[in-house]
Amino acid sequence: MFATQNHLEATAELVARMAHAGQVDKAGEPYITHPTRVVARIPVGEHFARAAAWLHDVVEDTDVTLDDLRAVVSPTVVSAVDALTHREGETRTDYYARILQSPTALRVKTADIDDNADPQRLARLDLATRERLTAKYETARQLLGLAA
Repeated sequence: MFATQNHLEATAELVARMAHAGQVDKAGEPYITHPTRVVARIPVGEHFARAAAWLHDVVEDTDVTLDDLRAVVSPTVVSAVDALTHREGETRTDYYARILQSPTALRVKTADIDDNADPQRLARLDLATRERLTAKYETARQLLGLAA
């Protein structure tokens, strides 16, 4: 049975914490701090988007599958996570086009890019990585219609 909206975020957080346990980000910090910051960028009350934010990287970066998620969270959340999961060999253009088809996925991806492109976060990385990621996030914003 799917979690109620009151428990949806807590369930998603638990799955994310378990799935990302032991992982670190490019700066050597516990990986779970990234989904935590992404969730914080989405207003309280946006239950589906916040649950998808917790889970946005689990299928792509861990052993968790979409079928695993179907067993514990709503189809709306699974659909958003599916849209947010970059497939092997998929172009960025195709990936972002799929995200644009899901308002929930777009909301989460916007928060994800905002977190990843945060100047304070990027400042902790070496220059080459900073430049590569800055260009990647600028392109993503353009393809998603988020460029200023």
